[in-house]
Amino acid sequence: MSQSERQEIRPDICVIGAGTGGLAAASAAAAFGVNVVLIEKAWMVGVSRNGGALPANALIAAARRAAALRNSARFGVKATRPSIDFAAVRARVQEAVAAAAPEASRERISGLGVRVIEGEGRFRDPETVAVDGFEVKARRFVIATGSSPAVPAIPGLAETPHLTGATVFDLTECPDHLIVIGAGSTGLELAQAFRRLGAKVTVLDRATPLADDDLECAGIVLDALARENVTLRVRVQIAAVRRVLARVQVDIATASGTEMIDGSHVLVAAGHRPNVENLDLDAAGIRYATDGIAVDPGLRTSNKHVYAIGNVTAGPKLGHLAHHQAGLVVRHALFRMPVNIDRHAVPRVTYTDPELAQVGLIEDKARARAGIIRVLRSPYRENDRARATGAVTGHVKIVTDRKGEILGATIVGAGAAENIVAWTLAIDQGLNIDAFAGVIVPYPTYAEVGKRAAMTYFTRGLTSPLVRRIIGWLRRFG
Repeated sequence: MSQSERQEIRPDICVIGAGTGGLAAASAAAAFGVNVVLIEKAWMVGVSRNGGALPANALIAAARRAAALRNSARFGVKATRPSIDFAAVRARVQEAVAAAAPEASRERISGLGVRVIEGEGRFRDPETVAVDGFEVKARRFVIATGSSPAVPAIPGLAETPHLTGATVFDLTECPDHLIVIGAGSTGLELAQAFRRLGAKVTVLDRATPLADDDLECAGIVLDALARENVTLRVRVQIAAVRRVLARVQVDIATASGTEMIDGSHVLVAAGHRPNVENLDLDAAGIRYATDGIAVDPGLRTSNKHVYAIGNVTAGPKLGHLAHHQAGLVVRHALFRMPVNIDRHAVPRVTYTDPELAQVGLIEDKARARAGIIRVLRSPYRENDRARATGAVTGHVKIVTDRKGEILGATIVGAGAAENIVAWTLAIDQGLNIDAFAGVIVPYPTYAEVGKRAAMTYFTRGLTSPLVRRIIGWLRRFG
């Protein structure tokens, strides 16, 4: 279709991509009564839209119940070995996705006043996007096209049937032997879940597992997986992947030579690649690289009329970050409110058992930035709630500077995903550790582990000779 035949639209805001961030941005802008256009090339189902986080958590929930049955005897509850109905597990996962689908439906978004155009949007120039017979000339554009599972350049992998974090939930039967390529959060979460559901699981990676997290706390997660017979083969080179009849084979190179691993399925969990292809970003003067679109602290691209948010940008690939960024760009676009994201205040969670949650600086990075730091710890095994529930694995680890400013927090243990929120607030608001030491928390809760860690900051001062002399002096006055 020629340019002259396209219908011109001039909205206030045009959002490209209907993922987590795109939907949030379009909905927020429409709530203020402005004219909004949302472009999406394919109205996706829930699994694809949220990157697999929701179905993964539903699968993990089923796996945790299977593990609870296996370990129920120590609570005085005698249970037979769980029988896994994988078809029913899959149905439960689909049910969870379907329950959330209406929130992201085209009908709901249209009902909010957003004009939805299905098609592939491409920039024609710095101020125009062409899509399905339309030319959209918006005052501001928001690119929110997200990311897709990355497929590493391993010989034979592209030609071998493989699963990703989006397609693994389509399995109708539990794998006999699942080979997971990638020992990051997604790879380890799904490895443990499928192991608990009856699969033999081998995880392969050439790098350090959970390398972005505190190594001490990550080690607790890796030990837990090893105890459940998840085979971890890390710091190995994956030489080739191939299909042999109904099986898959993976060749790995180790220090002792080449080894072949035979499995039934391969799951690729090696990160994500930003969806920048086919946007014609060069025509709009927008800079980008292999890790995504470059944005300034205000989330604007090199084209100041265009924002980019979420997984399409260079930075952490987190759904909750995309949602947060959506609100910020709408406020900036409509009200010119300043945008300043503190990336240290962005939490991340690995939903293994035990959970691993992290916000702010980990110990080595805090030491490099602040020099003299304090590292505060408190173990779950000394917590009454953990003793009652049997969830005694893990600890809370807090990093502060010399004056007690909270620089980072890592929680490995039960309830870590929920309990990291308080520490995220502390870092975002610049709170001192005494705020946690003085807060009242209900008993018995896992939150007490964090408070106890905070209180250890003052332990050294309580045993100092000066403090003891002051106490002795005050005792003379009754």
